[in-house]
Amino acid sequence: MLKGLEPKELWQAFESLSAIPRPSNKEQKVLKWLASIAEEHKLEYKQDAAGNMVIYRPGTGRGENSAPIAIQGHVDMVTEKHQHVDHDFEKDGIKLMIEGDWVTAKGTTLGADNGIGVAAAIALLRMPRTASLPPLECLFTVDEETGLTGAKQLDGTLLSAKTMLNLDTEEWGSVYIGCAGGGDSILQLDAGFEECGEGARSYKIRCDELKGGHSGIDINTGRANAVRLVSLVLLDMAKKLKGGIKLVDIKGGNKRNAIPRLCEAKFVLGGSDENYDTCRSIVDELAAGFRSEFGSVENNLRFTLEKEKNDSKSPKLSALNATTQRSLLCLLSNLPHGVLRMSQNIENLVETSSNMASVERKEKEGKIFYEIVCSTRSSLKQPLEMARAQIRALGEFCGASVSQPEAYPGWNPNPKSKILGVTKACYKTMYGKDPEELAIHAGLECGMISDKCGGVDTVSFGPTITGAHSPDERVKISTVKPFFELVLRILTSSMDRKQ
Repeated sequence: MLKGLEPKELWQAFESLSAIPRPSNKEQKVLKWLASIAEEHKLEYKQDAAGNMVIYRPGTGRGENSAPIAIQGHVDMVTEKHQHVDHDFEKDGIKLMIEGDWVTAKGTTLGADNGIGVAAAIALLRMPRTASLPPLECLFTVDEETGLTGAKQLDGTLLSAKTMLNLDTEEWGSVYIGCAGGGDSILQLDAGFEECGEGARSYKIRCDELKGGHSGIDINTGRANAVRLVSLVLLDMAKKLKGGIKLVDIKGGNKRNAIPRLCEAKFVLGGSDENYDTCRSIVDELAAGFRSEFGSVENNLRFTLEKEKNDSKSPKLSALNATTQRSLLCLLSNLPHGVLRMSQNIENLVETSSNMASVERKEKEGKIFYEIVCSTRSSLKQPLEMARAQIRALGEFCGASVSQPEAYPGWNPNPKSKILGVTKACYKTMYGKDPEELAIHAGLECGMISDKCGGVDTVSFGPTITGAHSPDERVKISTVKPFFELVLRILTSSMDRKQ
């Protein structure tokens, strides 16, 4: 599929990687493949208890006695697909496509985040021993997409390098020197139920075809949250319909770091079936208002309302009791979502944001509850914790239990970084201008890895990738070759440096 693309070694590695299922927390197959590459090329490798792997390539040629440099990427990927696509991320490889200057996937996330960075590291490891390169310590972390878990549990003794290239950013021409920290909030609301009575008819409302996207990179684009929109429509129906509604179930979103693209809810009309026409009018009116509000940002926004098939043979319906319904809809319509504050120090940088990522009914030990996951980010610790405190306060006010795992740290920018200076000089030699220096609102593993390893001088860069964490993900072919050339130029320029 990717034959003819350059650099050949990188694209070959990416195509092989894409054939291996690698959801977060289920990276065993890809780690086994990486180990086979190390063994094939007679390279030492080590793994820690979390599963993170480092493959060591000794310095060769002029770089034999140079200080080692770490190359870092994560092996897991976000698993999102269009609703109509039949794809099992635990069994099926990604189906690659070329569309003009882009590589994308057939109806699923592509995994270029961070598959291109991993493929670049593999291409380096496979370079012939005649090539002049410094010693490389290629760090492949696990479970990045569900909270940087691999980096949190990294055994820092695996790395001796004090300089690192993180290959996990997505805007060619930019070099990243800092990122936001973040923390999750998991709210659990115990569910009480009541029977709906004989002859109750259920209806299903659905919001879909939203763009979704990365909850760090895309949070400032003004994209809609399907869970929020459905909860607002349900609240309006409960208020305006004679007899209100009885909520049977609601589910939307499924990844903590992806903006929800789809949400559906099932409900019973509190009055007679004659309420259906009014119900339809409410949905149509609010959907039209949302299309006007979000405009071209969500040009495919869609609401559907349908009657479910209920007959005498159907099981008797039960719905949430009034207290549970009121509390759940209060949470879903009021939990913070979107940009909370822009940076006062860096132009156009989001300082603090929160993503109301998912809602789902769950059962544990015979107890049924609704779980809501929120992911909050900030470049500053206090605003991060204040936003999480707001989530906790609202959750507890509505009767939910709230757990908040310890937040992961951000990566503080160091404009005087030595590897930044080398990177800028190499880029300028290639293009006659400086790259753009940026901090990113997404979470990167750089700060955490540096802390685990006693301080590592780091920069992050990558080719252009758009639509990350959504089925629209794609990587721009024409940026991959210069990206890899920059990696090589930085490595060769660093060969005379001593640790």
